[in-house]
Amino acid sequence: MSLQFHNQLTHRVDTFTPQIEGKVSLYTCGPTVYNYLHVGNWTAYIYWDTLIRVLQANGLRVERVMNITDVGHLVSDADEGEDKLEKGARREGKTAWDIASFYTDDFIKGMARLHLLTPQHIIKATSYITEQLELVRTLQKKGFTYQIDDGIYFDTSKFPSYGHFAGLDLDAQKAGARVEFNPQKKNPVDFALWKFTPQGETRDMEWETPIDLLEPIVADGLEYEQANKKMGFPGWHLECSAMAMTLLGKTLDIHTGGIDHIPVHHTNEIAQSEAATGVTFAHYWLHNNHLKVNGTKISKSLGNGYTLNGLGEKGYSPLDFRLFVLQRHYRSEGNFTFENLESAKNRLHNWRNSAALRHQTHDRLRDDDEKSTDDESVSLYASSQALIEAISNDLDTPAACAIIDEAFRKIDGINLEDIHQHALTSFIETVDNLLGLALFDTSKDISDDIKRLIIERERAREKKDWQAADRLRDQIEKSGVTVRDTAHGSIWEYVA
Repeated sequence: MSLQFHNQLTHRVDTFTPQIEGKVSLYTCGPTVYNYLHVGNWTAYIYWDTLIRVLQANGLRVERVMNITDVGHLVSDADEGEDKLEKGARREGKTAWDIASFYTDDFIKGMARLHLLTPQHIIKATSYITEQLELVRTLQKKGFTYQIDDGIYFDTSKFPSYGHFAGLDLDAQKAGARVEFNPQKKNPVDFALWKFTPQGETRDMEWETPIDLLEPIVADGLEYEQANKKMGFPGWHLECSAMAMTLLGKTLDIHTGGIDHIPVHHTNEIAQSEAATGVTFAHYWLHNNHLKVNGTKISKSLGNGYTLNGLGEKGYSPLDFRLFVLQRHYRSEGNFTFENLESAKNRLHNWRNSAALRHQTHDRLRDDDEKSTDDESVSLYASSQALIEAISNDLDTPAACAIIDEAFRKIDGINLEDIHQHALTSFIETVDNLLGLALFDTSKDISDDIKRLIIERERAREKKDWQAADRLRDQIEKSGVTVRDTAHGSIWEYVA
């Protein structure tokens, strides 16, 4: 089966071929842990979880690294403003280390609630300072850096292909930079590799800059080491390159992130990585589009940055939200509304009821209708294969959802004895393996006591004892189960 993804590097849908047969190296830009993640943040991780699942479904072994940005991400996403962790610390009256620890733990818990697969490596930027400084050292030796008052910068003019990845018009940027935020920079798009702590300040997270990376300063009456001592912290872009190459090698198979990363963060990653190694940094770049809320950008001022806990308070589970996300293609702009979320919740509820049919049928074929039963099992097995093919085609999750709807529609309302239990169970497992919706685990069988009540109600209906039948229905519904009467008999379902 062919795997195809839209590749930002080539600006087309490419057939995926890993560097090493059967193995994939993949890096995911992780969260900046200064606050709770909102629905827009979580969207990316749901899509990239689906990417991992389809790679595995195609027989590939994935080694994945995801960073935790716990230092160095400034509020502008470039080199301006305050470090987001320092800002979070001031907001909550804690240290930046405390903020990073708390929100990292919350992120890990959120991953579990959303049924996201755990990467082999979840790593913190603060644990890889030595590796980041070594990358600066390599770039310095190769002539790609220069120092100004606030840090060590990458000279983009030394990297001729800078901007190709994002299709940036560098001449227009230079012409438009009449009032440059940092006039000491040689080029408007030059970016900080290592920022210095401002003079007279002390940060929660800072490290001594190795003296060999600094331009020497001569100061009367001071020792050389003291005069040249500068505390600092890594640039956001530097972190990802250093961590990715340390654990996955100089060239990755796949790098993922949001489309907002293309013009700055990922462009800078490519420049510094390829300048240091002289080889391609990643062969495939996948980017998810933005999620808006009620047609507007998510912002603190609008109060529309809904969290998983916030959705829970309104009666929606993380898996309701997961399906909401998967109903849209990762490259299409999304729009979150509670009406859309309610629709996803209802769809997932219906799928669980269809999954529960496996408890109400069996694999024994009927002698008088063997062909129809066999046809139904073939249809479900074919649907499983169609699911894999849909998601293998540039993560086409909307098509996958349509396939699931159609498969369950076909078995809805037919005689339970005509549903092949093994085929249905296999289909449910395929859905869970690819989309992570936990249909199998959330469609448990009912107790024997409830089953006995359902049988009693059937007998009451046969006797036309409607009063007893209604009383038994009410008793059954108290357990969270309802009964749907069809032409082929009664089917139990979960109460919405």
